[in-house]
Amino acid sequence: MKFGLLKPLPITNGLWICLSMDFITQLPLSNSFDSILVIVDRFSKMAVFIPTMFSITSLDLANLFIKNIFSKHRLPSSIFSDRGPCFVSSFWTNLFQKLKIPRDLSTAYHPETDRRTERVNQILKEYLQMYVSYHQDDWNTWLPLAEFAYNNSDHSSTKQTPFSLLMEEIHNLTQFTSLKILLLESYQ
Repeated sequence: MKFGLLKPLPITNGLWICLSMDFITQLPLSNSFDSILVIVDRFSKMAVFIPTMFSITSLDLANLFIKNIFSKHRLPSSIFSDRGPCFVSSFWTNLFQKLKIPRDLSTAYHPETDRRTERVNQILKEYLQMYVSYHQDDWNTWLPLAEFAYNNSDHSSTKQTPFSLLMEEIHNLTQFTSLKILLLESYQ
């Protein structure tokens, strides 16, 4: 066991740059799924809930990540996870191979400092407990609504919803792109 001073996770300054990732496991089977991959953007606190299997391979995990995060947002500069270093390492190896990107991004592994994703997991479990059937075999059908409810709720640290922070960023990018087009047109 390592001893020493705890270091907080670095403060992020943009959407989908630093992520936290964790699994909720040992769930009753629901449409052949028994786990949920929870990915949280540390800046906006936006969360993505992905049904999966506990036995997922690192290649399948990389494919889920590409489909649900990279294709919709960006490739982050760091991911924090409380999974074992070997699992995270093989995940990154497969992800970078799949994207044909040189492996020059570092993976941070500080499970003792990331309580945010654990809190999101707790909120998700509470939500699902309120809505799943008596047999608890339909939780995967509630995930999109749980994700919407979570992302449309004010967060204590930002005083905004994750959705509003995302829309604000998109609005700023749209304005920047419009300004860039106007400047280019004025030079022609």
